[in-house]
Amino acid sequence: MLVDRGRVLLQLRAHWTHQGGTWSIPGGARERGESAVQAALREAHEEAGITADAVRVRGTHVARCGGWDYTTVLAAPLGTLRVRNLAETERHAWVATDDVVALPLHPAFSLAWLAEPSRLREFAASA
Repeated sequence: MLVDRGRVLLQLRAHWTHQGGTWSIPGGARERGESAVQAALREAHEEAGITADAVRVRGTHVARCGGWDYTTVLAAPLGTLRVRNLAETERHAWVATDDVVALPLHPAFSLAWLAEPSRLREFAASA
């Protein structure tokens, strides 16, 4: 999850994808031998064109979601990001943290975002 000045970078998932038409953060499944951080950086590049050297990873957050883990990598941009709408993406938007809940969220992202206490919301508000 990329956060900058109280805003979160969200992805509107393409309608042809699983849970298409919902908002989430760029992400996806890990490949064999990949850590959560490596997977998040790869997915951010594949879906938004963001390179690993353009962000600083600040931690991770794990949410339990019906028998599997949803790991969110928390990061901040090191400067101005050039974001592109690539694979599985209709568009990206920087959304104020207070406005995230008004969007139709991907179910797993919604569980993590709305959890109490919410490390994701706390991170977003502090960045």
